[in-house]
Amino acid sequence: MKLSWLVALAVLLLAAPASAAVTPYGTDDAGGFRNVLPPGEAGTDNLLQFGQFNANGQRPPHFDDQQPLYENLLYASPTLRHDQIGQFFKDATFGVKAADTAGTESPLGHPGVRIVRDRQFGVPHIYGDTSDDVEFGAGYAGAEDRLFLMDILRHTGRAQLSSFAGGAAGNRQMDRTQWAIAPYTEADLQRQIDDAPKIYGAEGTRLVRYGQAYVDGINAYIAATRTDPTKLPAEYPAFGKTPQPWKLTDVIAEASLIGGIFGKGGGQEVRSALFLQALERRFGRRAGKRAWGDFRSKNDPEAPTTVKRRRFPYQTASAFSRRGLALPDPGTVSFTPVAPPVKAAASSKAVGSQLLRAFTQHPHASNWELVAARHSRNHHPIGVLGPQVGYYVPQILMEEDLHGPGFDARGTAFAGVNLVVQLGHGRDYAWSATTATSDNVDTFAEVLCGDDFHYRYRGRCLAMERLDQRNSWTPNASDMTPPGSETLTAYRTVHGIVYARGRSHHHRVAFVTSRTTYFHEADSAIGFFRLNDPGYVHDPQSFRHAVNGISFAFNWAYIDSKHIAYQLSGAYPARSRGTSPDFPVFGTGAYDWQHFNPRFNTMRTVGLNSRPHAVDPDYLVSWNNKQAPGWAAADDKYTYGPVFRSQMIESRVRAGIAHHRRMGLEQLVRAMEEPASQDFESTALWPDLRRALGRPRDKRLRGAMAVLERWYRAGSHRRDLNRDGKDEDTRAITLMDAWYPRLVGAEFGPALGSRGIGALKTLVRPASVLAGDQPAAPDYDDGWFAFVSKDLRDAFAPRKVHGRWSRVYCGRRSRAGCRAALRTSLLRATKVTAGDLYAKGDCASKPDPACFDQNRSVIASAISIPPFPFQNRPTFQQTVELTHQVGR
Repeated sequence: MKLSWLVALAVLLLAAPASAAVTPYGTDDAGGFRNVLPPGEAGTDNLLQFGQFNANGQRPPHFDDQQPLYENLLYASPTLRHDQIGQFFKDATFGVKAADTAGTESPLGHPGVRIVRDRQFGVPHIYGDTSDDVEFGAGYAGAEDRLFLMDILRHTGRAQLSSFAGGAAGNRQMDRTQWAIAPYTEADLQRQIDDAPKIYGAEGTRLVRYGQAYVDGINAYIAATRTDPTKLPAEYPAFGKTPQPWKLTDVIAEASLIGGIFGKGGGQEVRSALFLQALERRFGRRAGKRAWGDFRSKNDPEAPTTVKRRRFPYQTASAFSRRGLALPDPGTVSFTPVAPPVKAAASSKAVGSQLLRAFTQHPHASNWELVAARHSRNHHPIGVLGPQVGYYVPQILMEEDLHGPGFDARGTAFAGVNLVVQLGHGRDYAWSATTATSDNVDTFAEVLCGDDFHYRYRGRCLAMERLDQRNSWTPNASDMTPPGSETLTAYRTVHGIVYARGRSHHHRVAFVTSRTTYFHEADSAIGFFRLNDPGYVHDPQSFRHAVNGISFAFNWAYIDSKHIAYQLSGAYPARSRGTSPDFPVFGTGAYDWQHFNPRFNTMRTVGLNSRPHAVDPDYLVSWNNKQAPGWAAADDKYTYGPVFRSQMIESRVRAGIAHHRRMGLEQLVRAMEEPASQDFESTALWPDLRRALGRPRDKRLRGAMAVLERWYRAGSHRRDLNRDGKDEDTRAITLMDAWYPRLVGAEFGPALGSRGIGALKTLVRPASVLAGDQPAAPDYDDGWFAFVSKDLRDAFAPRKVHGRWSRVYCGRRSRAGCRAALRTSLLRATKVTAGDLYAKGDCASKPDPACFDQNRSVIASAISIPPFPFQNRPTFQQTVELTHQVGR
């Protein structure tokens, strides 16, 4: 009897799940990976920690311990040595050194999960016996580090930020923006979960299972906050809230926020048509079309591209193809917001205002740069890679290190959707992305029938779906807006969301934005699961097939010890043959995307090999620039012209490998960091402007030109290397900031007229500096830089222009008139003071560019960090120098 009891106990012990094995530091890691993620990994502060911060400024451990690494590269960059890289990028090897282990936890009831924290930076290293265990651990650790921010993001994704955070105008405006992009009912979100196995088979089934395990992990941490007050973020009591359990639909909602903003391009066909009409009124029909083609910059032969020598034709049909063309009748378009404009001024401090600026203005942007083994000093590829998603407190990205069946990856992911490492490295390879802004959004003109809310499709008169979002709010410690409520209303057709109304060919129409990833917000996780799987990715080709599972529009970089590679991801529709890729087409059904299925929102898309890609060129650089020759710019991307900010990095890489030289990793870091503080208006345009200005007799003009010339020769930096609180070239920076908006007005205003200028501004901001009413760091992304370059070279050096425009705009085709206009604009700029330019918001008492340019974080926490000096570089960044492969 006793023996049988012991045998039974032994059987039970053997059958019980063993605790997750924590592998030693460096296991299955090739080494050579470093990264940095400011301000720090920790993002949860309890009431005690919040009190300490208010009392003496003390922040919780690991809240901002990576900020100095990130900030100080600015000062080291000009002379950075290889042995200094570790001072600015931390070790990102798998696992934790024994001496660096801060603690290990296994969430209650889940012995198959182990979360190990390192003492130095507090990164969660997650180990699971099963794949589901890994996902549970990722959810638990994500909540542990970012629970309140995750709540902000899931409510924002549902267009319910005002209901959660308060009725401030900025919060309500963020709700309007999201409801216009991705209005989903709860049934819509659930439908995406239910449809995943039907569309993607086994991978779709796995996605749902993993997602539920991840949500279970979040909810396990929420349950723990109810019994352990030290785990509860202090923001909840301040907002009068308690954390509510998550559902898998919350993950889908947040994915719609992230992918719908960072992973799309196009959708501005109506505004583009309005610009065309303004030009036709100005120049006549034929000349107006040619002028529109000038600014459209759809396939400018001078545009810098990531892929150099191979064409990837896309959107080859004429913009003016007549088949299905639904240009709006002049004067009939009215845009239809989901709710009336918010009357109260949006506070810059409201979290919604900050999110809106971060999401819609895309401060800075991602970049990556890779050098092939044959040009590297260590005879292996080298890389510097990173996404730019903005600066947040806590950071919207979180770092994690995942290990278990199907997982061996370390890097970052967006909090709240961190089921997988989205940007990082595997055993012996690394990957990263830049936003592609390639065209996956189109506009269809639905022909109305009966009334304003019915439309004709495939011979039937169908009712639009009305989608209402009811929000209500009460005052809280962060937002004292009086109680209130409102309803947001969007209308949906088989193609998408109504955003404007008007007439086309005298038909009453509703213009609808149609996005290929709508109803597929979380599907891209399939590609990320592949990237995290050491059994899937092992070379450039397997990497390319992995990112083929990502339907959002991104430029993906890959590096291992032998190869570098690039692949454009995204679901790009195969449009109906002979229809315009630039303007609206009728939505009657005859001109749908090829193989369009309204039930699943699926369609035929451009195949993997037909999208831009490259393996082992001399080098690869992407800073959100044009992908390849022939790959047409999306209809909302007018700036792929002869100059683009990627040239600042690329020129340094080319110089580093010229004449059989080999680059070291420190040189590649410098090639990224030096442009991070450069003024692109100066570096790209001063030679053209200097030629156009000529040699004036006016001493004031000569003096101004001398100031700009010295700055250009010194590198055109906006930085303070001696840390005295002032940029070294403040005088030149101030002059350029004052002049640039005046010069573009002087150059293009007389030719385009007020309507033309106004219509163009709705498509492209003229400048990246001083673009709003609050201090903001320049991004040099969208701007009229390429327009200025092309037009001035057409006027003053036409033989050096490849792909000349149809006309010269500056001076209305008169060189003398152009020169006089530019000189006058520069003289006017010399009279502008720093106070005129920079005395706004935080810089009201310190009006200078060093203050105005600072990187300011979106604060989604009771604890904040101060602004820090301007760097136009990725938020999260990896350095990679691999010398071998693991296990093969």
